[in-house]
Amino acid sequence: MSSISFHPSARHNANDESQYYSADFDTSASFTINPLSSHPPRASRSRDAPIAKEIISEVETVESTSEIDEEEDSVKATERKIRREEVWREMVLTSYGRDKTFKIIQYSIRVYLVFHAHIATSKLSKMSKRTGRGAELVQRLTSTAAGLSTTRKTLLLFNWLHPLTAIMAQQSVPFSAEQSTEATKKTQRPFLHMLLYAPPPVLLELANAISDDIATWSKLGLVGKKLGERAGRMSDWCWFLSTLVALVENTLERGVITSRQQEVEGRLYNESMTGVTAKSKGKSTEDDEKELARLQNKDFWLQISRAKLMMDLIFVCYELFYIKRARDTVKAFTGLSSAILSTVKAYNGHKTRLLKAALSG
Repeated sequence: MSSISFHPSARHNANDESQYYSADFDTSASFTINPLSSHPPRASRSRDAPIAKEIISEVETVESTSEIDEEEDSVKATERKIRREEVWREMVLTSYGRDKTFKIIQYSIRVYLVFHAHIATSKLSKMSKRTGRGAELVQRLTSTAAGLSTTRKTLLLFNWLHPLTAIMAQQSVPFSAEQSTEATKKTQRPFLHMLLYAPPPVLLELANAISDDIATWSKLGLVGKKLGERAGRMSDWCWFLSTLVALVENTLERGVITSRQQEVEGRLYNESMTGVTAKSKGKSTEDDEKELARLQNKDFWLQISRAKLMMDLIFVCYELFYIKRARDTVKAFTGLSSAILSTVKAYNGHKTRLLKAALSG
């Protein structure tokens, strides 16, 4: 059993910390943690895509790419062997990947319909009226976009299982392997108690997923229309609040990375002023260069996530506050932009996992 020094983080309050350690076991300056114990998954968010999988995909994209040294020749050679078709195959095997693929198609159609609507108001509309093909095409594409929307909603069903398991996993962690079974039985708490002490982002995710499911069942005709509309309204509010929280977290994380980046750049500048050449630079300089590249890569994906969150925020504001001005145009372009950014992150995540598997194999 290993011992580590535990320093309380500002992101957790005393109630949250008490779930993972106890002062009764403090025999020295460090806390003894059971390495076999499981911790609740990190909270996550988003409505237009699976909330949990959305943020998990972003975190995996940022962390997994930072673990690989992309400058190594072996990594570059292996990366060239990975085909785009293999990455897309891995993506569409998951409901999240299929959702992003359908979303790009859906909002590409909506963007086309926006342009078609502008053209229809011009003199060119006379040509389309003569043949009648334009109206038929618009009708087919509108039906296709609506069908893709329903398909995507069904792909997101039962996402409330992720926050539910996160809440159920919040049990007091035993510190002795011999007493683990008996201690776990004694520390079992009622679900309502766990619900009250669950982190707010997890509760927000649970409410979002449940309301989203009810709205989807209403679209499928299994639930009343009024109940479905109320659930959809609730889902929009959860999406709005979770997007704001994600933007704040993104800003704070970028601030930390930027400060670390400046520290590394300062060390590299001081070393360059000492007259160190490419042939004479030491291991510390090489480590700093790798660290700087890793931080820059991480910051790049955080910027991608921020842009995606901004598109989601604009989209949900039009839904939530009933904004009418340029409604169809803004929703079409923000939806397509969000879909492209999400797909880029998901593609990179699957490609990185394939790369790591090839390197380990």
